[in-house]
Amino acid sequence: MTERFIHHVRVELPPVDEAAVGARVRLATKFPRTALRRMTHLGLLVGSALEEMPLEPDDALVYASTFAETHALEEFLASFPTASPLLFQTSIHPGGIQQVLIGRQQPLARLWPLAGRTRLVEQALVTILLEPAARVAFVGGEERGSWMLEHGMASARAFAFAAIITRDSTGAIGRIQFDPDGPAENPGPSLETWTLALDARRPIDWRGANGHWSLEWL
Repeated sequence: MTERFIHHVRVELPPVDEAAVGARVRLATKFPRTALRRMTHLGLLVGSALEEMPLEPDDALVYASTFAETHALEEFLASFPTASPLLFQTSIHPGGIQQVLIGRQQPLARLWPLAGRTRLVEQALVTILLEPAARVAFVGGEERGSWMLEHGMASARAFAFAAIITRDSTGAIGRIQFDPDGPAENPGPSLETWTLALDARRPIDWRGANGHWSLEWL
């Protein structure tokens, strides 16, 4: 059995109908004014989730998102035929986690950006298990889509989370376990289900990657 321990969790679950403009108002005090207007909705949420979370140059970070800056892209496309230069800049801005790390001038040993759907959480956890750094930040989230939601290319709600995961059980608040005991599988939790479990401190388990996964709270 392989296990890792959770030492810090912060979840950002805004109102379901909150748009990027509302997030800028609500979270304005958390970011420099010069950066605020250029940040995407996901960047704001990820930045809030990472607030007060200490990161060190020797740490690694695993970043997970299925749709990333979907809303920023929607807004830019909606500005045609007179394309907005500001919305274009936002739509090609560095991803949410990069916006935060650049703003904080935060060096890291490694950054692992992952995208996917049904197996995204599992892919991220496998990456964490294989990462040699003593501390790994697991960060993820989504923006809420509008018309792209109808095409299955956006999330129905916005959210973000951040957690510090290590091999050290001292002072841990949660534990992730993987037991390689057979091939029976199911898709596992979605990124949203994972985020809600972190927020509620709810245990979850599933089978995948030829074994059994579990998240429990200590």
